[in-house]
Amino acid sequence: MVSRSQQGAQGMFGTGRSRARRYEPSGEAPKVTFADVAGIDEAENELVEVVDFLKNPQKYQRLGGTIPKGVLFAQAKREAPCIVFVDELDAIGRRRGAGGLIGGNDEREQTLNQLLVEMDGFDSRQAVIVLAATNRPDVLDPALLRPGRFDRRVVVPRPDEVGCEAILRVHTRGVPLARDVDLAPIAAATPGLVGAELRNLVKEAALLAARRGKEAVDRHDFLDALEKIVLGVERQLALRPEDRRRVAYHEAGHALIGLLLPETNPVHKLSIVPRGQALGVTYQLPEDDRHNYTETYLRGRVVGALGGRAAEEVVCGVATTGAENDLRQVTDLVRQMVTRWGMSKEVGLLFLAGDDGQSFLGPGGAGRDYSEATAALVDREVKRIVDEAYAEAVAMLTRERARLDALAAALLERESLEEGEIRAVVGLPKEQPPEESPAAPAARAAFSAADG
Repeated sequence: MVSRSQQGAQGMFGTGRSRARRYEPSGEAPKVTFADVAGIDEAENELVEVVDFLKNPQKYQRLGGTIPKGVLFAQAKREAPCIVFVDELDAIGRRRGAGGLIGGNDEREQTLNQLLVEMDGFDSRQAVIVLAATNRPDVLDPALLRPGRFDRRVVVPRPDEVGCEAILRVHTRGVPLARDVDLAPIAAATPGLVGAELRNLVKEAALLAARRGKEAVDRHDFLDALEKIVLGVERQLALRPEDRRRVAYHEAGHALIGLLLPETNPVHKLSIVPRGQALGVTYQLPEDDRHNYTETYLRGRVVGALGGRAAEEVVCGVATTGAENDLRQVTDLVRQMVTRWGMSKEVGLLFLAGDDGQSFLGPGGAGRDYSEATAALVDREVKRIVDEAYAEAVAMLTRERARLDALAAALLERESLEEGEIRAVVGLPKEQPPEESPAAPAARAAFSAADG
């Protein structure tokens, strides 16, 4: 234990220093500039100001401004102006006293303590800035985030539709694109993807085009690459006829409920081709960026997710293991509705999740700040909402059995159906907006025209 304590005392200033990489300026222009990043302007603007402080500190100091504080190493002081970047800050900056060794003096906490001491010794007149990155800010020690240590937090959220298009334009600068490629509808079809995933989309599309012997990347290459990323890689898996039939009804159940319920995401593709770990997929896309969700929308998602299991019961009368992922998503979503968003009249307008949004913070509910009776009530409400949604799904598919049979038969025949084909099979033409297409966003109109 003494040995571990001594090793921890060295912390970042011992082994950590040897693993750091040093980037020195050269006569050449930097390889990556702010012109090479896009999509989230507010985060970019924050960093532009930090770089400007390093280049022109007098501009800010004459008005009383001080450089954002951070961790200083002796080597960084000698190299000022400079930036010290610490990746995965949560690896050493987690809240102290949470699961440590005896007395909390484990190596990580010793490193964090020295980190905090070094930050207190920072001279704001020296042009050294420390940037740290983490995707778990909720677990960081409060002392690390107080003013005077890390003064500024830059949140990098997932880009919206406009941001996705800007990111795609950055990553396609050196890629020959065919004339039929319009990045706006492609961006509209990538909700939730972050910059690295969009870069991977461009790379996969280029690889597909090269494999097909093309001179430029066209629209079909992008759509096929998107399916590979979102839906998974196609698997050559031979299913028994009865299993294939069950999968067809399972996916048809998802799709039909998605078409019939209000406030649901449009169904863009339906397939019984095995991809990744799934035997079939139902691909739904939101028509626009949403940042606030109604209870009607969330309950519709729950009913739709249970549509596959409901179709198996209506048609086959027996359950299979194919609904495992659906049940996981449903349980997680409904529990959040009850514990985070106040969507249960019995539980009421109470926030019962932890700081990280989880309802149960440890084994047996350790760390929970509400009673066992409340926990039991939460469980009952979650089960009630799920049971009601499942009953609604079964009733709807029983009532629409003819459409369910027609959609499953079309899937068994063609294996994959696009949005226009799905609506044609079930006899539900796509509704037109109240006004003509100029009133709708250009990206949505282009995407709808491209996919039928």
